[in-house]
Amino acid sequence: MLSDRKMYSILNRHQKKSGFKLLPVVIIGNGPSGICLSYLLSGYTPYFKRESLHPHPILQKKLEEAPDVSILDQDLEYLSEGLEGRSHSPVSLLFDTLLRPDTDFGGTAESVLTWWHETDRAIPHLVLGRNPPGGAWHSIEGSMVTLSRGEWMGLPDLQFKDWLRQKKRGLRNNRATAEDIAQYYQHYVMKKGLQKNFRCGTVVTSVRKVSAEGISNHMQEDLQKSDSLWNFTEEGMEVFQVDGFVKTVQGDKEPFSIYAENVVLATGTYDSPTWLGVKGENLSYVHHQLSALEEAVKNNSIGITSDPVLIVGAGLTAADAILFAHHCNIPVIHVFRRRVSDPGLIFNQLPKMMYPEYHKVHQMMKEQSAACAGPYECYISLPEHRVLSFGKDKKCIFQDKNGYQKAYKISMALVLTGSNPNLSFLPNNGIYLAMDSDQPVNPKRNPIDVDPFTYECTQEKGLYALGPLAGDNFVRFVQGGALAAASSLLKKANKNPP
Repeated sequence: MLSDRKMYSILNRHQKKSGFKLLPVVIIGNGPSGICLSYLLSGYTPYFKRESLHPHPILQKKLEEAPDVSILDQDLEYLSEGLEGRSHSPVSLLFDTLLRPDTDFGGTAESVLTWWHETDRAIPHLVLGRNPPGGAWHSIEGSMVTLSRGEWMGLPDLQFKDWLRQKKRGLRNNRATAEDIAQYYQHYVMKKGLQKNFRCGTVVTSVRKVSAEGISNHMQEDLQKSDSLWNFTEEGMEVFQVDGFVKTVQGDKEPFSIYAENVVLATGTYDSPTWLGVKGENLSYVHHQLSALEEAVKNNSIGITSDPVLIVGAGLTAADAILFAHHCNIPVIHVFRRRVSDPGLIFNQLPKMMYPEYHKVHQMMKEQSAACAGPYECYISLPEHRVLSFGKDKKCIFQDKNGYQKAYKISMALVLTGSNPNLSFLPNNGIYLAMDSDQPVNPKRNPIDVDPFTYECTQEKGLYALGPLAGDNFVRFVQGGALAAASSLLKKANKNPP
């Protein structure tokens, strides 16, 4: 990657009178969505492989109608019509079935796409991210295994299992570790030559629309001289101003400002854990990330003889915490609001054969309630309970569905009830972009409202949202959003062949 000093100068070159340049696209977030979009904007262009036969006969017929036209230049709504699968996004289903034609049925048919590197179609862009390429995957404990099958974590034209084979490793129960995924994404960026577009260690603090007329005169002159792909001389023209800072190796924060014609939000949702909003939640023994438990075990501040660890939540992160504590023989009290048999509970949606460890947690939740002792030592399940308060004396008060209260002495608490995106860099935290503009953006309940075939925000032209922000929560499906956005940006830039 580039040195801090060089990165700083690139981000700030617009501030030098002679060097100002308006960027066509800035992508905020360097996880799978940002990487995939960067790949497509770097001139890598998908075509239907002529000799291929797709198992979906209607899609095959459509693909044969224009074999010489890139998928990016075709009508994505027409191609995706009639497809069904595990995503609500038609373009996500389309791209996924082109990359992995019959994967949901256990098939191993190869991708029907061939990739050409057409450098004349590349659109200049920057990808800004806090971590190395791979985003939040670098923040997840490395030994954790993915929920999705390992091959579903791969990006276009470099299969994950092929990369893993080169590392002389295999998949565990068809799944991969977070460490492998993070390394693969970094390798992908280098292998595809995308690193020149990536600026890591950057934190964006503000994104706002500014009038081109409001930009100082010398910048306007440079803007008109720049080799922008759009015509920006029109009156009333607005561009995005992206402000933030770069963290240097010395720990300094170097500020930057860049101007962009389009901004893509690809920040995911890992940034901001959900709080319960109860009394005492800000006490030092209450944590909102699994890493706090790992740290406590490493420091020997918690162990077999400690008071129980309280784990709040009934999702997969809570299950990972229970498995970790169980492995270390640490006693656990597990509190969650739903019934164990609730069909909305993730455990009731996972195939037992493929996810034996999560099935074990589900069994513990069923069989080891406080009311009746079960076969699992050091674990108590409290379904349909909620936390009322955390005390300074480490006593925690719960309430069951009938209103009865009980208190337990604990050593530490982990509130693992999901996370929300951090959109503090947008006006009013981006609430105006959501489906329900009275509520905060939430990937499951209230995603950003985007056009399903371009992923452009319906409330803000020139702003795009990908991945969990747009309701695509699995890596295999975030790539369709990148395809839709790239197709739209190519059309705007007149980079589509006639």
